[in-house]
Parts: sequence; C-alpha cells; structure tokens
Amino acid sequence: MEQPKNPGLAAVLSFLIAGLGQIYNGQLAKGIIFIIVYFFSWLLMFVLIGLITTPILWIWGMYDAYKVAERHNQRISNGM
Repeated sequence: MEQPKNPGLAAVLSFLIAGLGQIYNGQLAKGIIFIIVYFFSWLLMFVLIGLITTPILWIWGMYDAYKVAERHNQRISNGM
C-alpha cells in the first residue's frame, strides 16, 4: 500500500533544495533534472539571464512538489 505524502513537506524540501520535493514524492528522475537545471540556471546569474530563470525554477519546483503530493494523496484515497 502506498503511503500518503505531505504536500507541505514536499514544498519545504523544494524550498531548501530545488528538486528535493520531487525526489520525496518518488519522482527521482524529475528531481535530479530539477537539481541539474537549477544549478545551471544559478550559474547563469553571472550573465544576468539567471536572475530571471533561477527564481522561476525555484518557485515552480515548490509548486510542482506540492501539487504532485496532493494528487498522489487524492489518488490513493480514491483507491486507484
């Protein structure tokens, strides 16, 4: 039986490290991709484009982790 996920914890983990919430939700490949893309976006801050992409990726990662955990919980509560 699948265990419920805590959406708040997923969001906080992604707040701390982009992609960590996805890994917590069981999306290992997606989490690793988030970490890699976020790292390169952070490096791009030195050429200014990162000032736009880094916060967008960070916020998107938190939102995605929260929503995936919610959908996971809804799916297991519906017995699917």
